[in-house]
Amino acid sequence: MAPGRRPARSGVLVIRTPPAPAPASAPVPTKGASPVPAPSGDVDSIPIADLTLDVPLRPFQRKRRVPDRPFPFLELPSELRIKVYEHYFRDEEWPNEILDLGPDIYKRYHKKLGIIRVCRQIHDEATHYFYSTRRFRIFPTSPGRYFKTKKPLLSRMKKVQRECVTSLELRLGPGWGAPPRGWVVNDALGLAEFTNVRRLCVFVECDPSDGVFKGFRRSEGFYEEFSRTLLASLLEKLPSVNVVEFDGWSSVKKKGAMMSGLLETARTAGYLTGWGPERGWTDEDCEDDEPNKHEPNPFMAVTPLATGDWPHNILVSA
Repeated sequence: MAPGRRPARSGVLVIRTPPAPAPASAPVPTKGASPVPAPSGDVDSIPIADLTLDVPLRPFQRKRRVPDRPFPFLELPSELRIKVYEHYFRDEEWPNEILDLGPDIYKRYHKKLGIIRVCRQIHDEATHYFYSTRRFRIFPTSPGRYFKTKKPLLSRMKKVQRECVTSLELRLGPGWGAPPRGWVVNDALGLAEFTNVRRLCVFVECDPSDGVFKGFRRSEGFYEEFSRTLLASLLEKLPSVNVVEFDGWSSVKKKGAMMSGLLETARTAGYLTGWGPERGWTDEDCEDDEPNKHEPNPFMAVTPLATGDWPHNILVSA
């Protein structure tokens, strides 16, 4: 071997070639992965969901603390439990609402009445408080299918609920031209089971004997006679009523044919009469027989109709 030359290595000569590139294909997105790929080299910007395969991420939830011993609500004095029921059933929007069969009664009270399913004692106490502190309307006045139903709210109540009610209301005026067929006193109402009702409230919305209704009445004295018969039938069926309270809107006169007939029916049957807060009647007041020309009647409205050069006024009855 010549001097200065490097001896050759013994062995097999290995030639290394770079790996073939993988065929291009669309990336398969994983469940919960972000659709926008993160820039290469920026690891901190990669969403944590991209690092998982198919395990969905769940937000962290603290474990609910369950007290070792429930609050002893039933051990409180009865006076405090009544205050709790009062706060629970209070409705700030409608503090003096009268319960009537309508489209929103289920939505407003079904969830709150779920408290009566807790236990037997709360069922009895909450049921008695709810039904004894509210006034229930005998026949519905909400327009539509509720107004014409043959099954009013009282007929849908149970016996234990009827026994807790202390006040009922008869509202007269809606349907003065053609009263619904469901406005009839029968055994389905269960009036004999309302043993704690001491006061029957009669609210008169309009008096069809007024001159403004002339030409629109079904017949002279029809609705007045219908109202007197309905009131007499209710007083005959309710076992414990001793006071009939009358009230009405400002367009109703106490000396009108409507109110005169109702007062005579109640007093002839031997019931005491009282006055509600809306109209402000008293036993000594003497109102003018002239109609109030400054207050519009809510049941009659004048709607102008302009066609061409000759306007007309159409009198529309509700």
